[in-house]
This record gives sequence, C-alpha cells and structure tokens, in this order.
Amino acid sequence: MSAGEQFLLGSRHNRTAVHVGLVNNMPDAALRATELQFARLLKDAAGPLDVRLRLFSLRSIPRSEDARSRMAGFYDDAAFLQAANIDALIVTGAQPGNADPRDEPYWAELTQLIDWAETGTISTLFSGASAHAAVLHLDGIQRRPLARKLSGVYESSRVEDDPLFFNAVSTAPVPHSRRHDIAERDLTAKGYRVLARLGNDQADIFTREPPGHSHFVFLQGHPEYDPAILGREFLRDMAQFLDGETAERPSVPEHYFDRATEIRLSELLGNGEPRLSRYQEIVLAALPRQLWRSHTVRLISNWLMLAAAAKARHASSKAVPTRRRA
Repeated sequence: MSAGEQFLLGSRHNRTAVHVGLVNNMPDAALRATELQFARLLKDAAGPLDVRLRLFSLRSIPRSEDARSRMAGFYDDAAFLQAANIDALIVTGAQPGNADPRDEPYWAELTQLIDWAETGTISTLFSGASAHAAVLHLDGIQRRPLARKLSGVYESSRVEDDPLFFNAVSTAPVPHSRRHDIAERDLTAKGYRVLARLGNDQADIFTREPPGHSHFVFLQGHPEYDPAILGREFLRDMAQFLDGETAERPSVPEHYFDRATEIRLSELLGNGEPRLSRYQEIVLAALPRQLWRSHTVRLISNWLMLAAAAKARHASSKAVPTRRRA
C-alpha cells in the first residue's frame, strides 16, 4: 500500500476520530485548489471532532507526469480505500470529455468506488459532476443539458427538514458552475429526497439512504469554492471562446461580482472585446465576497457530526458488556 499522508484537521481530544477520504478527480490545473478548498473547509467544520483527512485518486484519470509527481506521497490509489478504514468519503467531479459519462476512461473505476461506498462508508458526499455520475450509475437517472451554463451564486432554499440543516438558515447562497441538471421528478421517482432547491426550481442538495446502506449526499453546486474560483472559471471559459475552442460566449457569473464589475464586463461582452487581457484586468481587480462560507461550514459540520454519531453507535453496539463479579 502506498504511503499517503493523513492530515489532522480537528481536535485530538475527541474519543471518536472521523476518518474522511477525499477522492479528488479534478483535472491537473484544479487539483491543488480543490484539495485545499476541502481541507480548509473540513478544518473549519471539525469543531471538537478529531477529523483525519486522507487523499485518494482514481488511477484512470488522465494526469501529466508533473501532476503525478506532485501527488506522490500525498495521494493513495483509490483501489486501497477498502483497507483504509474510511468513515466518510467526499468524491469530486472530473473534467468531462464525452457527452455520456459512461464513455469516460475512468467510468469503470468510478462505479466500483460508488458500489463500495454504499456499504463501506457511513456517509459519502458527491460534489458537482460526481453527483450526476453517481445517480446515473445507481438508478439510471440521466442528466440533461442546460441551454446555457449555470454560473454564479444562487439562493438555495430548504424544502425538507433534515439533520444536515441543524442550526442552519433556511435560505442561503451557494455557488453553481455546471452545464447539466438532474430533474427533480426523476430523483423523487427513484426514492431520492430533495432537501434544497434553487429559485429556478433546480435541485441543489438531495440524498439517498436505502436501509442498510451508506447515507449518500449529493450537491449539484460547489459550496466548497473559495471566493475567486468563479472569476477564474469565467476567464478560462473566455480564453477558450476567444481561441475558438468553443462557440459559446461565456456570460458574466450571476450574483457574484459587485455591480460596477458586472457592468464593465457586460460592456466588454457587448462590444465583442477580443482581448483576454481586458477581461483579466477587471476580474483580477474585483473582490467578490464569499457570502456562502458560514452556511457551508455549518452543513459540513453537521455532516461530520452525523458520521461521528453513527460511528459511535456502531462501536457501542459491538462492545461486549463486562461481566460483574459475584
């Protein structure tokens, strides 16, 4: 087994340690940023819990030699998850290369991971495109393409009570950056619970927990994002458009920049500005506010607490009572 490093992100004084695995499927350019986003989020959410983070990757995800070199010693092969004593798992999305996720080179390995997680974890959280892949594999639920990329920060409103929302506000902002959606009617028809949805009626958070199986939590959004991510994604999409790699001119992320920045970017788009440097100048000077952070920390804190409580109950049920002396 490889010697991936384990990171302590909470208190050492809690008797129940929660071992969290992060399967980071993001492309090379976003690998480190995603790793840091989740590590910082888990650290902020750990509170009194003893949270240990371990990094994993799918070997079938295409990687450059530089990326594999940097990952060595920090990441374990996801094939070792079964022997890693992981309690809770986070699975990120991967860069799509095909219209059908089942045509991706990593599909077989990803589906094996999902099958194991059903009984091998207390809870698994699927973020972004990994949520779409999971429901397709588990229940044949197909994602549907959106007319335009959904990019921005949107109000997500609770539609069902759940322990994940303990001490959380009923409506909170959450970043979304995606080109596909899962229809709520398709989810509920297969027994999923939609816990929160956006103002456009798209599902935001939904769960699946058949008896005897892991508690699966699905996020169509990216609450782990740092404040600058949506701006960087806009510049990436703009570079691809200006280079002729895509025919879709990107829109300014909604409800993300201050009004003055939105106006300046919209004017450039309206004038058909062909120079990427002009967009970079405006985006890099902006200071977007991370209005979603406190809600995200609460959500992940509750997720960790639920995993810790379930682990403690399981340990208690297996304990052998001490026989009293006569």
